[in-house]
Amino acid sequence: MITYHFVEFEGLETFYRQAGPSGAPTIVLLHGFPSSSHMFRDLIPKLEDRFHLVAPDYIGFGYSANPSADEFCYTFESLTDRVETLLFNQLALTKFTIYVQDYGAPIGFRLASRHPYAIQAIIVQNGNAYAEGLSPAWEPLRALWAKRDADTERAASAFLTAETTKFQYIHGVRDPARISPDAYAIDQHFLDRPGNAAIQMALFHDYASNLAMYTEWHSYFREHQPPMLVVWGQNDPFFTVEGAKAFRHDLPDAELHLLDTGHFALEDHSAEIARLIGRFLQDAETNRSRP
Repeated sequence: MITYHFVEFEGLETFYRQAGPSGAPTIVLLHGFPSSSHMFRDLIPKLEDRFHLVAPDYIGFGYSANPSADEFCYTFESLTDRVETLLFNQLALTKFTIYVQDYGAPIGFRLASRHPYAIQAIIVQNGNAYAEGLSPAWEPLRALWAKRDADTERAASAFLTAETTKFQYIHGVRDPARISPDAYAIDQHFLDRPGNAAIQMALFHDYASNLAMYTEWHSYFREHQPPMLVVWGQNDPFFTVEGAKAFRHDLPDAELHLLDTGHFALEDHSAEIARLIGRFLQDAETNRSRP
């Protein structure tokens, strides 16, 4: 059974979904843009018999607090700080696997770099850590990073429209009829809240800080060699297959699966991804148990 929680700390409420036995191995599910923990609604029931699952909504996303961009500093550092406090202080987790997608990758890799011995394994699903992983679709955001003004913000705001949100779910999918419109309708509902455009623009601009940390994350990968499963929608218009393969530069034993789908691979491949996760984490646990 999935349960739904609101916890207040530092003056703001954070929402998270939880499922599975508390004593089972924990997987922390870190969502992408423009989604929320809702993106894991199909995956969680397929894993909850074997794993303890925690899926938070970041501040400004989903059911978590939505303070204005003037009231809260929307950066990937600050979002990571909130997730860190939830996991370690509020939920008292000590060791867990992270599943990262899109925005979840820079948040998860920050957590892993800060707490390398807490991370038992990493599952990457269309979440980037290498320069070659960013497609030409990022050009409007690169322009925003270079010079933030009315023109570059106007171009970047195209990422906030209903058309673009639906495109992120539908593009590259073999059978669009399998994609529930609930997914992009719910995402757009939260994007359209008053003040949320300014929140997202702040994060668009701050995304450049993630590229600056790639070298640090690569060092973490090389030094600690966390077990990694890469499951990647190969038709993603934003994150390239080259970015998926690049993890093997630093983690040569990373397991890679390219799926015939797009950016939100869980929408039509949740059963396959759940099977891959179950076997991968079982193998990882067996390897940890060896003398």
